Amino acid sequence: MSWIFLALLSSAVSAVVSVLDKTIIYRYATTPKTLPLLIGINQSSIGLLMLLFLEVPDAAEPKLISGALISGALFGLGAQFLMRVLYTEEVSRVVPVFQSAPIFTAFLALFLLNENLTLVEWVAIFSVVLAAIALSVKIEPGQKTLTLNRSFFLLLTGSAIYGSSYILGKVAVDNLPLLYTHALRSISLGFVFLVFNARLAPWKEVKGFFTGRSLALIFVGLNELIIASIGLILLLWALSLGPASVVVAVSSTRAFFLVVYSSILALIWNGALGENITRASLITKLTSTLVIVIGTATLALIN
Repeated sequence: MSWIFLALLSSAVSAVVSVLDKTIIYRYATTPKTLPLLIGINQSSIGLLMLLFLEVPDAAEPKLISGALISGALFGLGAQFLMRVLYTEEVSRVVPVFQSAPIFTAFLALFLLNENLTLVEWVAIFSVVLAAIALSVKIEPGQKTLTLNRSFFLLLTGSAIYGSSYILGKVAVDNLPLLYTHALRSISLGFVFLVFNARLAPWKEVKGFFTGRSLALIFVGLNELIIASIGLILLLWALSLGPASVVVAVSSTRAFFLVVYSSILALIWNGALGENITRASLITKLTSTLVIVIGTATLALIN
C-alpha cells in the first residue's frame, strides 16, 4: 500500500482526534490536566495489553526497544505542549502550528538517516509548514497588523520535540514489527502524560466522570481507544514504507482536514468548539489550506 495514502488517511483520522479532544476540553474538562491524564491512562493501558498478546520478535534488541520507547516518550512530551495550549486556544489555530514538525524531522533525517531531499521537496515541505503556521495568524478587528498567538513559540518547541520522535520511530519500525513498535511507543507516551498530569484535581474530575456517568467517558473511549490508535498506527505504517522527512510532511495535511472539520462544525453549530468564524479568518484558512494541498500534491507526485 502507498505510504502517501496511509499518511493522508492518518491525517484525516488524526484531525478527528483533535476535534474530539477539543470537544472534551471545551464541554467537560475544568482543568488543563484532565484530558492528558485520561490519555495517559488509555495509551499506557493499550500498550501493555498489546504486549501481552504479541510475541517478542527475534529482532527485539535492547537498542531498538529503547529507541521505540524514547520515540514514544518524545512524542508524548511534544504532545504535552499541544494539550496545554489546546485548553485555552482554538483547535484550528493551535494544531496547524504544531504541524511545523516536518521541518525539524527533515533536518534531523538529513543528518541521522542520510535522507537526501531535492530542492523541490525542500520548497514543498517549507510551503506546507508555513501555510500551516499561517493558520495561527490572527487578524484583529479594526487593526491593519497581524498578530501571532501568545502560545506560538511554546507550540513550536513542542513541535520540534514531536518531530524528533519520528527519527527514532523510523529506526524502530524499520527493524521491529509495526504493532510491537506501536505498543512500546504507546506505553512510554502514556507514561509521560501520567507523570505530567497525575495530580489531585484531575484525578477527582476523572472520578467524577465515572460516578456521574459523564458523556466525556464515551468521547475519550472512542477517541483514545479506537480513533487515536488507528491514526497512530497508520502514520507508523507509512513511516515504515517511506522516508521520515516526507511522510511527516504529508502528515501536516492534518491541518487541512482540521480546518475543514472545525469550520463545518462552527458554521452548523454557532460557537461549537469555541471557534470564531469571521470573513477574514475564513479567507486566511482557505488560502493556507490551498497551499498545503498544493505542497502535499507536489511531494506525492515526486515520490
